[in-house]
Amino acid sequence: MPQRGLTADPAWVYSQLLRLYPQASSAPLCVAFSGGEDSTALLAMLAQLPQARARLRAVHIDHGLHPDSRAWARVSRATCRALRVPFATRRLELTRSRGQSLEAVARGARYAALAAALRPGEVLLTAHHLEDQLETVLLQLLRGAGLPGLAAMPAVMQFGAVVLVRPLLAVPRAALRAWVQARGLTCVADPSNTDDRFDRNFLRHQVLPAIVGRWPGAARTVARSARHVAEAQELLDEVARGDVARAADGAALSVAALRALPLPRRRNALRYWLGQAVPDARRLAEIAETLLAARMDANPVVGWGQLQVQRHAGRLLLTRKRSAAPAYELTWHLDRSPRLTLPAGAGRLELVHSAHGLIDATALPAQVTVRSRHGGERLRPRLGGPSRTLKSLLQNEEIALIERQNLPLLYAGDHLVAAGDLWVDARWQSGAATPKRMTVVWHRPA
Repeated sequence: MPQRGLTADPAWVYSQLLRLYPQASSAPLCVAFSGGEDSTALLAMLAQLPQARARLRAVHIDHGLHPDSRAWARVSRATCRALRVPFATRRLELTRSRGQSLEAVARGARYAALAAALRPGEVLLTAHHLEDQLETVLLQLLRGAGLPGLAAMPAVMQFGAVVLVRPLLAVPRAALRAWVQARGLTCVADPSNTDDRFDRNFLRHQVLPAIVGRWPGAARTVARSARHVAEAQELLDEVARGDVARAADGAALSVAALRALPLPRRRNALRYWLGQAVPDARRLAEIAETLLAARMDANPVVGWGQLQVQRHAGRLLLTRKRSAAPAYELTWHLDRSPRLTLPAGAGRLELVHSAHGLIDATALPAQVTVRSRHGGERLRPRLGGPSRTLKSLLQNEEIALIERQNLPLLYAGDHLVAAGDLWVDARWQSGAATPKRMTVVWHRPA
């Protein structure tokens, strides 16, 4: 490992890359190249090595946040030309919702753009260094992060099909700057890096100088602590893997199995199951406690962003939020067409003549009304039986939530005839002497 004050060394950096990810010895390599000192140092070091240069290229992400960003892309291209490294650039158009951090939006968009720009089998390399790790730990600590956050940036990680390696995490920023300056390499100076309105910049310029002035080895000792935290997280992940495997019910988790776990272990299992989709601590607590403790006939939901965890039929499911289907009411002229396309993507209905159909076709009027659910609907599913709420019928049959939301209802006047193709009210059911029978077919949405 480079010692304090030692100049960065290309051969050491390459050996560190292979130690972290042995497949990098033959895989194509792509440096996330901002044009700044750190990424210039990484790219130039690898470009010096014949065993790496033939497989090396750079991708520059232009965030479009500064008037000079196109000029920075041109400087980056010129640097790559001088190093004889292939260069590509991607320009972003960032939009953020109210309350979103610009830093977070830019970071997410940047990694998405890098992932999209990679070729099959290509390894993504970033130039994060020792002080970046210190800043990350402190920021996560100030945000109240758990162990995954305090473990800071892993040297190797995978998101989707992308493998990302950070071979410079043990190298000080000063060593990279000295290496670049000694070779007279041109670098981009992004003025936003000096803007203390951003949390990381404020920490870097206002806080860390005082910390390092008092504790010169702070970056290395905090990085060591982060490694200890990462090891502890690995042990928790191992426990969670077993708990999730025992609770697994297809892609869902068994509510009963989760409730049998002590609360800390339950939260740990849920974090592991949710992975990159894990919500903030408050919503995770809602899932682990309130949602799991709800009565058995309830179907509570906890949502965040575009995702939600639903409890249904004794299982937890992670789904994307769907916009609530708008209410509708249609007139269906049965004498004109046996088919009806439903609005809001709810599928289509068809009335089919059938010798075994449950509906007495002679009792139906020439036109019926088709409505979405409003709540409070009742029907009598069998002759002589009690009237039941549609809600209780759906719960007892454990009909999926999405199917409940889209379920079309057929009415003759104010009387409910059928709930999709699930139930027919006894008043409209065919009997042994019924001459003409029909069946409702609901072609559900994909």
